[in-house]
Amino acid sequence: MLYIGPSLFGFLIGFILGTRIKEDEEVRFPISSYIVIFIAAILIAWRLGPFPYYKDLPLASGFIAAFIGIIAGRIIRG
Repeated sequence: MLYIGPSLFGFLIGFILGTRIKEDEEVRFPISSYIVIFIAAILIAWRLGPFPYYKDLPLASGFIAAFIGIIAGRIIRG
């Protein structure tokens, strides 16, 4: 069974945080840095495990959704 609540809430919080991050002219991240951060986020989510009593995925789906929300917020409104 797939639980949408933690993923949706994580995405919304991540999106809000992503829109608040301002890009500085001195600090630019190439696409390779986002790939490395995404791999690190997947490893952290795997080590965190699913929310208690959730059996949908072996990783924290809310954590991954929050990371995707941050990236989407930066792309859309950043």
